[in-house]
Amino acid sequence: MTRQLSTTDRTTIRRGSARARTERSDLHATLDAGLICHLGLLIDGSPRVLPTGYGRSGDTLYVHGSTGARSLREAAEGVEVCVTVTHLDGIVYARSLFHHSVNFRSAMIHGRARDVTDADEKLQALRVITEQLAPGSWEHARQPNKRELAATAVIAVDLAEAAVKIRNGGPNDDAEDVEEATAWAGVLPLRTHWGPPEPSADLPSGFEVPSHVGEREQPA
Repeated sequence: MTRQLSTTDRTTIRRGSARARTERSDLHATLDAGLICHLGLLIDGSPRVLPTGYGRSGDTLYVHGSTGARSLREAAEGVEVCVTVTHLDGIVYARSLFHHSVNFRSAMIHGRARDVTDADEKLQALRVITEQLAPGSWEHARQPNKRELAATAVIAVDLAEAAVKIRNGGPNDDAEDVEEATAWAGVLPLRTHWGPPEPSADLPSGFEVPSHVGEREQPA
């Protein structure tokens, strides 16, 4: 069944409203395609924006970091936060500079952060974050021990209040510029791809690259 995103004053897209997406599946897809989010919050009245890893489980977004990071400590106290994820898909060249643009996918989540203290949920959240960034690693590598868990902070943000905005396609030139045809117009796509795996210098010789790493050496 299709689920709609909730509409609030903070999630109502006013500029470029035709690019707004209202399906919750678009939110999930935008988040699932990313690797890094930006966590924004106020600390002593001053805005801070922290780039960090994240992961999604259902309609909950998990963000992690060091317990020594003030931004994570403040967020864990239940303050209002804003989390964003953005993908740049291409540069749009128009016949006029005014209509130059970018193709993109973006998600913005508003909510009150929740400190994840339950041991089972925290472990599950770290698994989700790990699999978002490095799929297959949770079962391949050693899992966190008590000391490492104690040094790691995890917060959860509900995806109830979110906005998604997507632009694709070519330039939106004025009719007179199209008719005059004095400049090239089109899209220069941007595609990200993984390079060949580079083994650690202290890895024993003959250690094969595991499939969950090697299979990512394809355009993403």
